[in-house]
Amino acid sequence: MNSKHSLKFTLPIFMSFYVMGFVDLVGVATGYVKQDFGLSDSLAQLLPSIVFVWFALFSIPTGIFQDRMGKRFTVNLAMIITGIGMLLPILSYSYLSTILAFMIIGIGNTILQVSANPLLLDTSSDENKAANLSLSQFIKAISSMLGPIIVAALARYTGNWRLVFPIYAAISFLSAFWLYSVKIVEVKPDKEPATLKTVFSLFKNPFIVTMILAIFFIVGFDVSINSNIANFLKSKYAISLETASLGISVYFASLMAGRFLGAILLRKVSSKTFLNASVVLTVLGLVGILLSPVLGVTWVLIFITGFGFSNIFPLIFALTIERKPEYANEISGLIIFAVCGGAVIPPIVGILTDALGVSSIIYVLLACVVYVSYATYYLTRKVLQR
Repeated sequence: MNSKHSLKFTLPIFMSFYVMGFVDLVGVATGYVKQDFGLSDSLAQLLPSIVFVWFALFSIPTGIFQDRMGKRFTVNLAMIITGIGMLLPILSYSYLSTILAFMIIGIGNTILQVSANPLLLDTSSDENKAANLSLSQFIKAISSMLGPIIVAALARYTGNWRLVFPIYAAISFLSAFWLYSVKIVEVKPDKEPATLKTVFSLFKNPFIVTMILAIFFIVGFDVSINSNIANFLKSKYAISLETASLGISVYFASLMAGRFLGAILLRKVSSKTFLNASVVLTVLGLVGILLSPVLGVTWVLIFITGFGFSNIFPLIFALTIERKPEYANEISGLIIFAVCGGAVIPPIVGILTDALGVSSIIYVLLACVVYVSYATYYLTRKVLQR
């Protein structure tokens, strides 16, 4: 194996994806904060929105920043910011302090998502880029899946679910130190440093715009199911919040399983075939959740939905950058800019749920997947066939 692509370099980067998964704590936290402070659905949904609104504000500047300062430096900065945000809820717990904490965590996560993906690509061989991105998302899914389990265990055995925050803060700081201790040779394209002009010039490319919108709806879907599936299950099947919150873990377990399988199969199966199958499976799972009258069947359908959805983001990310690798930093910034879909879609879900009931959650998720289906068709039929 080329020394540049050895585990010495990739392991600390993979660990940054574990830290990246900490942001999904907002899903289970939303349920507990809503319960602790007696919030409405629409007010509670401000919590995931305040996390993901920063993707609209910081992603493009981060792409430019890391083009000048380096990807490893930027990843480390992101993990330190994440750790700082994790300390706040344990020091002071109120609705406003929790909003502030997740605001800081959201800023750190924005910077991390922009920088960690291209840094991983720098340390991956050409034939393993898509597979390694799927593996990185598998690691992120482990982190996301464990969050609700850890919170439920802490709530049950200590009576304080917020103890998860200092644990995650410590991991964030230690991960930053590990990456800092490893010297990584980054790919530096032979072109002028990125500027706002070079970033926004990419909006003239219809392929880039289509993929950016796909990421917008992909992340809107992901954040909405994470922060609403517990409410959906609690309302539809009259179960406790603790039991309903396990639906979040089922979802993230399916992401983990799907991304693990993707990391293996994408070394053998074409990205085009894998992407098409993923979208079809996601749609079937969602329709099943909407129609299922039995909780046990719904657990299985949540798993099927997440399993299908699991590799759509890393595939679109890798295939988009593959088209213009010399603009990897700029494209990464634009793609992560689209993660602000996680700030836009959940409030829509909250408003519709307050007005029309919990089934609205699934209808909004289906609407997101409809656009992703179109983007997949555009990518696989009109771009990859050229």
